[in-house]
Amino acid sequence: MTLLTTVFAAIISTIVWYKQAPKNEMKVSVLCWMYWGASIMWFVDAIFEYAELHAEYFTPAPADMLNDLYLGLSVVALGLIIWLVYLLIKDPKGVVRASLKKKQI
Repeated sequence: MTLLTTVFAAIISTIVWYKQAPKNEMKVSVLCWMYWGASIMWFVDAIFEYAELHAEYFTPAPADMLNDLYLGLSVVALGLIIWLVYLLIKDPKGVVRASLKKKQI
């Protein structure tokens, strides 16, 4: 479930990035790279887990699936938080800079 969750997040962020590709004002490409990196990590984890469990890999317990779903959603949420912090630091539209200047005056 972690692999599926991050792959879906990577696909959705890639579609959003591709629609805005020439501009990329919101730096969605950073989000894409994070999710694709997480997807590759979970894919490698799945390969090693399959090598260990063989056929049992395809019949997980419902509790394990739920835990994996929560972990996948946590990774997606953490990626969004990192992306938001990155946006606030880079401030591509100058919103934070403008609001700080406005308060100083």
